[in-house]
Amino acid sequence: MKIKFYAIFLPFLFLSCQKTELQSVLTPRVLTENETFNSYMKNDGDSLTVFKVNEETADNGSDKNNKSFKVKFGDTVLKIKTNPKDSLMVSETFAYAQFVNSQKTSLLVQSSGSGNLVAPFYLITLKGDKQLDVVSLDRPSNDGQDSRFKKGLSKVGATGYLINNDFFVTNVNAKVYFIKRQNDEERIPGLFLLNSPDKHTLVFLIGSSFYQVHYPTNEVFVQPLGASVPKEPVALLNWVQNNYIWKKNKKEISFLVENQDDERIRDISEFNKKK
Repeated sequence: MKIKFYAIFLPFLFLSCQKTELQSVLTPRVLTENETFNSYMKNDGDSLTVFKVNEETADNGSDKNNKSFKVKFGDTVLKIKTNPKDSLMVSETFAYAQFVNSQKTSLLVQSSGSGNLVAPFYLITLKGDKQLDVVSLDRPSNDGQDSRFKKGLSKVGATGYLINNDFFVTNVNAKVYFIKRQNDEERIPGLFLLNSPDKHTLVFLIGSSFYQVHYPTNEVFVQPLGASVPKEPVALLNWVQNNYIWKKNKKEISFLVENQDDERIRDISEFNKKK
């Protein structure tokens, strides 16, 4: 009788374990424009948690000077397919993990271990029905030289995170914006410099001009600069403070423009992107 019972029970046990494993390996989807991931938990229960990995046992071979994290949904450790076409390329440890909404249902992560390349970023979201959703924060680029501008993550004050000059992820409400490129086929080839006082216009230094993007509307403004642009960051910010002002256009969008009326920007803290 016991033998028959085990024979019936074991297939169900196998299927149950198999289902848990399949749910733990997540395949990221492509992001659509201006998505919001500020979901609420309808009921108490399983949640997303982040914990540090013991460096000596980290499966990505990281040393003690590197931070590594793992993400759990309930008791299940989550893994992300870093290449959807290759089931063996899976990331279980992350070099970066940060919640980007107050409900702690959306988590911004960066996978570990990509050699000299910037590791990919993902957004893991727990929906109200306890379903997991993962989006890839990556856009193709045809410029072979633009790896110089794939800088990874820049924290823009308390407002959010700029990722590889291509995405802006807002803090608190977890909304993701595409940053409008100069050329649709190429990543913005410039240095992120500052954010506007209203926190909605990102300014990039590209050669001898400021390329400015109002990310909520994708409106763009290019401000040409003089030939004597300082190269040192401190000198550059002082130069901008003395020669440019924030001005709203007819749509009430703030852009940085050349100062024609000697109205200096008094507060240099406006130019501190880590404010």
